[in-house]
Amino acid sequence: MPNHKKQIRTYIRLAERKLGYLLNFGEALMKNGIVRAVNGLRE
Repeated sequence: MPNHKKQIRTYIRLAERKLGYLLNFGEALMKNGIVRAVNGLRE
């Protein structure tokens, strides 16, 4: 799954989007399979 997180970050950066979601339909509970990725977030 770490390579999937890196891939979604690359996609949202190239598409010039601020937010993206990675959905894992293989989880027992859907809420456990949702990962939010943010592009350009200031800490």
